[in-house]
Amino acid sequence: MSFTQREARGLIRKSVNRVPEGEEIRHLNIMPMMDMMTILLVAFIFQASVAVSELSTGSVSLPKALSQEPLPEGARMLIIAPNAILVDQQTIVAVSNGDVSASEKEGGATGLKIPKLTNFLGTLRRIEDEARNAQGLPAPDKPELLVVADRSIPYQLLVQVMFSAKQKEAGYKRFRMIVQKQADTP
Repeated sequence: MSFTQREARGLIRKSVNRVPEGEEIRHLNIMPMMDMMTILLVAFIFQASVAVSELSTGSVSLPKALSQEPLPEGARMLIIAPNAILVDQQTIVAVSNGDVSASEKEGGATGLKIPKLTNFLGTLRRIEDEARNAQGLPAPDKPELLVVADRSIPYQLLVQVMFSAKQKEAGYKRFRMIVQKQADTP
């Protein structure tokens, strides 16, 4: 069904004439919307209480801590201190305000890789692998790095350190973290 332009204009004039002139909408009925919002609020509160009760009832099983196992031979210790990143007690890169200087990162301020750390860890791995080969021992499949950090260290810095250690040049595949237990409050 198609209308001509003249017929369409006529229909519009008729519908405009039906609305009394000067009448405005003075109020908006929002009661149905408020009813809907109340129902949603009750549903969200119920869902939140169910989720909290599921967590508190023990339905989440936490993995065992790997720190109880002895460190494998050749595992290196990396310490992220508030003022430096150290490997085997040797300072590799300075840390200031919870971050490594942009000049020390590949890609500048937004970069993740810290080349000095990657190269240092790679050199240590090569030296260790050569020593193991000289003794007739195989190199470890997945070398491990023990990361020790203070609670105040920003997560972004931890990501940068792990990203740098995981690069092909360094080759670390597994990481262990030291977790400080909170003291029980009386």
